[in-house]
Amino acid sequence: MDTIYLDHNATTPTRPEVAEAMARCYAEGYANPASQHRPGQRARQVLEDARETTAEILGADLCASPPDRLVFTSGGTEANSWAVVGMARARGDGKPGQAIVSAIEHASVIEPAEHLMEQGWRLDLLGVTSDGVVRTDRLAELITPQARLVSVMLGNHETGVLQPVSELAPICHAAGVPLHTDAVQVAGKLPIDFRRLGVSAMTVAAHKFQGPLGIGALVLRHGAPIEPILFGGHQQEALRPGTEPVALACGMRTALELWQKEHEAHARRLTALRDRFETGLKAGFPEVVVNGSGAARLPHTSSIAFPGLDAQVLLVALDVSGVACSVGSACSSGSTELSPTLQAMQLPHEIVAGSLRFSLGATTTEAEIDEAVRRIVRVVGEMRG
Repeated sequence: MDTIYLDHNATTPTRPEVAEAMARCYAEGYANPASQHRPGQRARQVLEDARETTAEILGADLCASPPDRLVFTSGGTEANSWAVVGMARARGDGKPGQAIVSAIEHASVIEPAEHLMEQGWRLDLLGVTSDGVVRTDRLAELITPQARLVSVMLGNHETGVLQPVSELAPICHAAGVPLHTDAVQVAGKLPIDFRRLGVSAMTVAAHKFQGPLGIGALVLRHGAPIEPILFGGHQQEALRPGTEPVALACGMRTALELWQKEHEAHARRLTALRDRFETGLKAGFPEVVVNGSGAARLPHTSSIAFPGLDAQVLLVALDVSGVACSVGSACSSGSTELSPTLQAMQLPHEIVAGSLRFSLGATTTEAEIDEAVRRIVRVVGEMRG
């Protein structure tokens, strides 16, 4: 039985053209881009071209006066952790302050924020509606004079619900507090304009949009305060040490360039497939609930509740039947705790406990969607007896 892969939010297959672009880089045998000799300078030029193109597609301007910055990282988790800890610590007199994050953040934001709390910081959570949209009306009242950072994701990794980050930016700006957004699930799916968002920092990860594993970026607005959390080198303005991966950077740029050429058709196709999937499940199991369906969502993500069933048991049964999905984010895989995102939405227990995440990608086909629906309905029917 062929497995139908519906866990693209965890990672999605690298596009062949991306792999080919990286193979050409490896074949060139580029030197260390930090080296001062001519082979190093040649590698540096290739790296900086990739950096500038990536930034431009994301709506940042590295040539402005003063310029924005794009710092390559090992992925989204590192970029998020660095943004939370590095930006929070960069402001004030070194004493603990206040950090505000939304209640639906990925673990790579929540856990660094909790780390600050363990060091004496005040941590406040910005709540969400029952559809999973952050309460913009609550942010101003949460901000205190000690506030050092606000972090709210652009699109949720479980429900796909898009967040009104651009509405939060003026509130943070008026209070003089940097705003960071985790855009990992949005980049390469929907257009992003970093400057128009009004945020101070933004996280992306290449393997979520058919780029290579092992590289991401933190985009920083000019003047955004941040301290390094890694040490041992002068690379990337001494903000993030370590030899910069030329081939991975080229792969990331290539993936974004390809997406940019096709993004409108890509989004329409994924939206149609997602709607077909949800409609099919509702026809086969009318009790199905689509979490966050009342809000604007990413085109490729469905959080589906099967009331009365245990999501973990259903996940295993679907895996045996050849449907790969997830209970929540990959970083929480193996955890027996219920989804913090769905709990923050204050959904009934049977909805939270019976929810699975299905996420589509560029390689998902209509035939796979129809077959996945057939298998899921059959398994659910068997579990219900």
